[in-house]
Amino acid sequence: MAIYVETRIDGPMDELWNLTQQPDQHEQWDLRFTNIQYLPRDDGSQPQHFRYSTRLGFGLSIQGEGVTTASRGDKTGERSSALSFSSQDPKSLIRSGSGYWKYIPTQDGVRFLTRYDYCVRFGWPGRTFDALVFRPLMHWATAWSFDRLRLWVERGITPAISLERSLVHGLARIAVAFVWIYHGLVPKLLFQHRDEFTMLADVGISSSFAAVALNALGCLEVLLGVLILVGWGSRWPILLTVILMVFASVGVSLNSPTFLVAAFNPVSLNLAVTALSLIAYLSSHDLPSASRCLLKPPEESE
Repeated sequence: MAIYVETRIDGPMDELWNLTQQPDQHEQWDLRFTNIQYLPRDDGSQPQHFRYSTRLGFGLSIQGEGVTTASRGDKTGERSSALSFSSQDPKSLIRSGSGYWKYIPTQDGVRFLTRYDYCVRFGWPGRTFDALVFRPLMHWATAWSFDRLRLWVERGITPAISLERSLVHGLARIAVAFVWIYHGLVPKLLFQHRDEFTMLADVGISSSFAAVALNALGCLEVLLGVLILVGWGSRWPILLTVILMVFASVGVSLNSPTFLVAAFNPVSLNLAVTALSLIAYLSSHDLPSASRCLLKPPEESE
């Protein structure tokens, strides 16, 4: 059940070390923490104690503390950092845990990996929630954060910019998917609005085949919306949406021009969907993705 994440970063070891060992740098790229504060210590050889917090929203946050020990390794150039952490905050699902980071030099950069595990509170409900929801979320957040760190080192894309691009892309993609699913499901499959039949008749589809054609179109629209969501990293469904919106606008203009002046008309809808699709398409470059990381040790992945 331990969480394992590994990535390859094409960059210098010292830069990666600083971005992960300095609290003000670490908290910028790691989704799991909002604030990390090192506590004073008399001797640099002693373990480093720290406090951390994570914002939950609505003015709530979770507090915790921990201790870490960093090692610059041997002649191979490997480095490591071990830590233990705990939280007395009654809002925290995590009671205590421990783990490590490893930095292994490669020919083209650094193999950066982590493995950690923790115990939860709240008895069997807490363990169930952890297994079904929280632990998979922590696994994803760790991997996504590692890839955001990779982009910072390799491309110079700061974590703030990565988060902003991801939010813009996500909102645009979800909005486009919703439009496809809604328009395929509601006016075509569930209620089969008369305007839909009118537009089919305008293109020459007979009334005897109109219901079948409408059901088919509805299923295809729902399918495209689902593909946009499921294939999160795929750009072709977004590009296909732009092409389809252009053809749909031309088709309505030629065959059903009366709809162009209706209260709710395809001009505004198709333009909005095209704009959202272009935003999703253009913002899809260099986004952090948990899928780029290895989520199991190599020996378990084989």
